[in-house]
Amino acid sequence: MAWFHRKEDNIKDDQKKSIPDNLWIKCPSCSEILYKPELKINHSVCRYCKHHFRINSTEYIKLILDDGSVKEVFKNIISVDRLKFKSEKRYSDQLKIAINKTKDLEAIRCFEGIINNYPVVLGIMNFDFIGGSMGSAVGEKISQSIKLADKKKVPLIIVCASGGARMQEGALSLMQLAKTSANLAKFMENGGLYIPLLTNPTTGGVTASYGMLGDINLAEPKALIGFAGPRVIKQTISQDLPDGFQRSEFLLEKGFIDLIVPRSELKKTLSNILNTLS
Repeated sequence: MAWFHRKEDNIKDDQKKSIPDNLWIKCPSCSEILYKPELKINHSVCRYCKHHFRINSTEYIKLILDDGSVKEVFKNIISVDRLKFKSEKRYSDQLKIAINKTKDLEAIRCFEGIINNYPVVLGIMNFDFIGGSMGSAVGEKISQSIKLADKKKVPLIIVCASGGARMQEGALSLMQLAKTSANLAKFMENGGLYIPLLTNPTTGGVTASYGMLGDINLAEPKALIGFAGPRVIKQTISQDLPDGFQRSEFLLEKGFIDLIVPRSELKKTLSNILNTLS
């Protein structure tokens, strides 16, 4: 019988390699286990099923705008608790939690920047900030961005991600639908070019206002896009819904959006549109 011995006496069986936590994530679409560093290199897109994970404004800036061209605007416009709203938590407390969680001051950030030599105004919504809900501050930041794009005669691009109007502000939030839509109408009457990018999810009041009012409506693959959710619609009409209902591919087929753009092709596609229509 052959015997094997360790050459080094200082090797112990109880020594274990230190493996960092949170290196893997399960794809919610295909259930494959993905290596996070590799996923980030691939713009947070699953390499198996092309599911687009949500990304923050910093990542979209890297994807869309030229390096060194970014200038944030309207940063000081933030929400206040006008109605002293209280449910399980006070609205003022929810705002503090959202700010601490996301490091953003509101559910949208707005920028001036350049896409391959084309100046633009860019708004990027953050679903992690109270569900990307549209309150007075979001409506005001979008309205100011529209006016800025109109003044500078540059295209406006908004990356949409929202659960709808912010219920904690009541009718004040619903008024933002009319406010943003009216400002967009003026902008487009003056020859302005507006391009929304609908990401997962874009629902409620955002879809019912500036989300679907673009000259060209873009969407990421398999994004949930609609006004009411599929469950509510199914309960209302008492009928089964078609496969893929309210997903980007379904809306493209029905003519509600113009183009589905994978994240890796986003900047190139926007550049081509600006080159053609600006």
